Amino acid sequence: MLPDATVAGANLPIRAALPALLGALTAREQPGPGHAGGAAVLVAPPGTGKTTLVPLALADHVPGRVLVVEPRRIAVRAAARRMASLTGGGEIRGREKGGGAGGGGEVGGAVGYTIRGERRAGPSTRVEVVTTGVLVRRLQRDPELPGTDAVVLDECHERHLDADLALALLLDVRAVLRPDLRLVAASATADTRRLAAMLGTPDQPAPVIGTDASMHDVEVVWAPPPGVITPAHGLRVDPRLLDHVAATVGRALRETSGDVLVFLPGAGEIAAVAGRLAGRREAGHRDAVDVLTLHGRQTGGAQDAVLRAGPRRRVVLATAVAESSLTVPGVRVVVDAGLARSPRMDHARGLGSLVTVRVSRSSAGQRAGRAGREAPGRVYRCWSAAEHDRLPAQPEPEIAVADLTAFALELAVWGNPGGAGLPLLSEPPAGAMEAAGATLRALGAVDETGRVTPRGRSSGPIRGSRGRCSTAPGPSAPAARRRSSRCSPGTARSADRSADRSAARPTTSSPRGAACGATRTGPRPPAGGRRPAGCAQPRNPHPPGPGSPMDPGNPLDPVSLPGPRGGMRVGSPTISRRGSWSASPSPNGSRGPATPAARTT
Repeated sequence: MLPDATVAGANLPIRAALPALLGALTAREQPGPGHAGGAAVLVAPPGTGKTTLVPLALADHVPGRVLVVEPRRIAVRAAARRMASLTGGGEIRGREKGGGAGGGGEVGGAVGYTIRGERRAGPSTRVEVVTTGVLVRRLQRDPELPGTDAVVLDECHERHLDADLALALLLDVRAVLRPDLRLVAASATADTRRLAAMLGTPDQPAPVIGTDASMHDVEVVWAPPPGVITPAHGLRVDPRLLDHVAATVGRALRETSGDVLVFLPGAGEIAAVAGRLAGRREAGHRDAVDVLTLHGRQTGGAQDAVLRAGPRRRVVLATAVAESSLTVPGVRVVVDAGLARSPRMDHARGLGSLVTVRVSRSSAGQRAGRAGREAPGRVYRCWSAAEHDRLPAQPEPEIAVADLTAFALELAVWGNPGGAGLPLLSEPPAGAMEAAGATLRALGAVDETGRVTPRGRSSGPIRGSRGRCSTAPGPSAPAARRRSSRCSPGTARSADRSADRSAARPTTSSPRGAACGATRTGPRPPAGGRRPAGCAQPRNPHPPGPGSPMDPGNPLDPVSLPGPRGGMRVGSPTISRRGSWSASPSPNGSRGPATPAARTT
């Protein structure tokens, strides 16, 4: 499947490293669990072809399928289109037009992809690109990965939870079930010594193969703000920094040619800078440009449209989704704000959230490499060279700072509670794992020994971050799962708000809720306002105690919504903070007759 070097876009620097890589992966002199053969670490700068040419070369040397694992859905689609265009697309099962540097290839035959909710692959697919989450689900379903002969883990340096978990599970599978499974850990800036030790044996690390040749040179311009900037805190970014980023974009448009890729921490900052750039154009900016956005909240079609070249010069405002495994066509300039969003766990509140952090030096290098993928480029860094030297070398692994509830459940389902015996790149913090285990036990997902229960095995991932505290319904779970009454009151209320913001399902939450009329979109309680005998009492916002609604022995209706004037609304009725019932607005906006109090707490 590897195209000839004469094919447009196929003569990339990684070709020089392919013989050594294939030799390391296909060496079979000492087969067995203790042999380091069949695994390698691949290190090469951005734009050298490691994402696209290596899987195609592997497909020529193994009889089965090659899986390419990417951290983001947009990277999955882009890599599949690029490889399909290089190979001619193969037999087509589903059509997807390629774009930009990838040409007009089609996806679904020899090269396909699978992301959550979408699959374009078939029996003839030899190279399949998937997200790390999809790979973890496949490993949990069937650890042997039948039909798969090689796995390429791309962008290992990003150290997402799913990526670390996928690597650990693959190493476990190679050691026990599939010593013949070829494994490549690829990145531009990874910690090669640690990866090589993990992929090899104690006496023989896996070989580190790569090339130092980059596609094109990138000039670095240090452009720190002229005044004092307040450091980012939580999700807040100093507006003066956004003003400076917009001014730096204008400078880049004046001093350079080609499209400009701007890295910002989130969608809010993207909208703010887009508004500032629109104001500059209205003020008479001499360059007529198109301002586009690229972030994770967009639909797949909107994201893919940015990866197609436009008729005019463009400014692409993007988050870290454009940092790796993507070629935005026409980009010759990068403006880097130097910020990123990272998950953090607040153990004092028991909630996970996103915070704004400074980028690492390796991430800054990845971003700068976007300017040199097609031609010599330039990067404007909105900080000084002295600040750059003080940045951390690598991004902090998510396993060290994020909520580990879902991670702990995956480990329990795999059969290694707490990660004991699994080859993890970094050991999870003991306190975070203890907190995750306590949450899982409260939900009934694991038992007191940490082993997964039938409830935990039949459930989807635990959505522990951002205040959720319940298991997501799996294929065998009921349509509306009862939330655990053993969650803390604050976590339970936050979980209800998070779940109900996603969608309002016109179904009762439980048979008990159906009898009481407590549905999300159902009718108000019966005339007189009193709940029928046997119905659960209103949710008590106060800490649990004997006889209170939050007592583990008292079944609760799992659905609650924030009500007017600080009350909690269950379906249509409203419960005041004192626990009494009152009428809520009817669907047409009018207020029905007041109902007497059912209970005061």
